[in-house]
Amino acid sequence: MLRQRIRVRFRKQGDLRWISHRDLVRVFERLMRRAGLRLGMSEGFHPKARMTFPSALALGVEGRDEVMEFELAESLGAEELSRRLADQAPEGLHLTEVRCLQPHQRKARLRRVTYQMPVPPARHEALEASIRELEEQPSLWIQPQGDREINSPASGLDQLDFRSGTLQFRLQGNQQGGFSPRHVLQALGLDDLQREGICLTRSEVEIEG
Repeated sequence: MLRQRIRVRFRKQGDLRWISHRDLVRVFERLMRRAGLRLGMSEGFHPKARMTFPSALALGVEGRDEVMEFELAESLGAEELSRRLADQAPEGLHLTEVRCLQPHQRKARLRRVTYQMPVPPARHEALEASIRELEEQPSLWIQPQGDREINSPASGLDQLDFRSGTLQFRLQGNQQGGFSPRHVLQALGLDDLQREGICLTRSEVEIEG
């Protein structure tokens, strides 16, 4: 059976950032059906499209450089695929690259991800103090659930910058312990900004493979 692996880079913006990862998978499945693509399917009683995402994007976070892979049960060129998918893509979903992978290429594995968030001027001074304090500590103390306090290695956070009113930080993809962007914002005292309507953006997804 023919199986052609495809890697897609895309942006998830606007109102589309408010759908869950599971709903995003459904969006891609509908998109591919409307584009008339023959998808590679899993085996068993309930076959599903062979589709993977190296890293799920959290609800409410905008993605400017997301990655997904899927399998085709037919042979099509990247240009034809790109045209068909772009013609059917919903508002807020923009495909920036479509690549046909070689059989020997491994599935994409997450290397690291970069996030950005604008910070209101009234919060700049407190944020700069929090960053200085964080840089002096070997670890971050966070409370992800209720009153349970855990210690997360700071090694997962390999870049932290605040310039021109924008916070930027980068997380390693192979970290352990569930360290997330939300934990970084919480450690910096900024976890309320999303509730106030300020958008956290994942600006880059770096992969291996």
